[in-house]
Amino acid sequence: MPRRPLSRAPFALAAIAVVLTVTACVPNQLAAGSPTTTGTGTVSVSSTSDACRLSATEAAAGTLTFRVRNDGADVTEFYLLGSDGLRVVAEAENIGPGLSRDLVVRLEPGTYRTACKPGMTGDGFQAPFTVVGTAATVDARRAEVLSAAQTSYVAYVRDQVGQLLSATRRFADAYTAGDDATARTLYAPTRVHWERVEPVAESFGDLDPLLDLRQADLTAGQAWTGWHLLEKDLWAPDAAANGGAPYVPLTAVERRSAADQLVETTQQLMDRVAAADFTVEASRIANGAKELLDEVVTGKVTGEEETWSHTDLWDLQANLDGARVAYQVLADVVRAGDPDLATELDQRFQAVATVMATHGSYDAGFAGYDSLSADQVKQLSAAVDALSEPLSRLAAAVVAA
Repeated sequence: MPRRPLSRAPFALAAIAVVLTVTACVPNQLAAGSPTTTGTGTVSVSSTSDACRLSATEAAAGTLTFRVRNDGADVTEFYLLGSDGLRVVAEAENIGPGLSRDLVVRLEPGTYRTACKPGMTGDGFQAPFTVVGTAATVDARRAEVLSAAQTSYVAYVRDQVGQLLSATRRFADAYTAGDDATARTLYAPTRVHWERVEPVAESFGDLDPLLDLRQADLTAGQAWTGWHLLEKDLWAPDAAANGGAPYVPLTAVERRSAADQLVETTQQLMDRVAAADFTVEASRIANGAKELLDEVVTGKVTGEEETWSHTDLWDLQANLDGARVAYQVLADVVRAGDPDLATELDQRFQAVATVMATHGSYDAGFAGYDSLSADQVKQLSAAVDALSEPLSRLAAAVVAA
């Protein structure tokens, strides 16, 4: 079947024009145990069903590790938010009961908010968090490399969101015209561009749930919009898969409304990443790589993301693309500070790519997730898990002085 050409391959970073903007101020490390001076510090976070307890509510500008432990009974998330409580600065998602996760960030002085979200719903338990002191400088060469990485990644994000917007418009046109066969063909290849850069959309706070919320994650009274609403309509489930009730297709008017919302919200995403002041800090790029792999572990490799279309392998490959690009723009920094980690990441990414190649490609299409055997799922999960551990060390390697 015809596919939209993906000629601007996710790994072909050399094709992205990079304009170097040397930043004079990159936070230095904090002195351990001294929250009012520049250095490196750790804040312990305990997330329970009714609280989010931090060992400190103030830290010094520079490198900071939030050591998040889930002491509750539900899967939780931890967020560092902007002062408005909406902008996501950094996050650690899908932390199971009894588990811990380190979130490493470089922070400028200012006011932030922290939040734990047990059950991964609602606003969670928020509290103010203050970063004090003065950001120190690092050597000019390191600043130049970090700036180049950030500029390259921003170019990549803008390219992917631009392709997402164009492809979404074509998908919406087919869907509203009632050409379901074409819409089904376009669905997975279009979402590839979204899945590669989803952490960026999540950083804006309001766009991700409008575009990518699954029905299983809806809260009481919440309106359902976005890709998965249209997915369900295109791959209509039988009554047994629809809570025992016959599925009622969307009307022509409802289709138009849903498609228009999808395009309009994607345009909002494009407007935000195209803004002159849009940037993604190096620590955010590194944490975003791990977030993309977490997406694989918690949704794609389990077959829960694309409930009706079973196109999870398209999403999974796109998440891997995005994680690898994030690593590659930072690879020079990693190789300089931790060459063994760089070697391990190169090997683990290749190992996952080898497994994925057995299930298809963008050009040929990927197998439906529901066609995979238990052994195939186990093999894929093992390759992803092997990559997850070294990738969790990427942020610390990037922000280390």
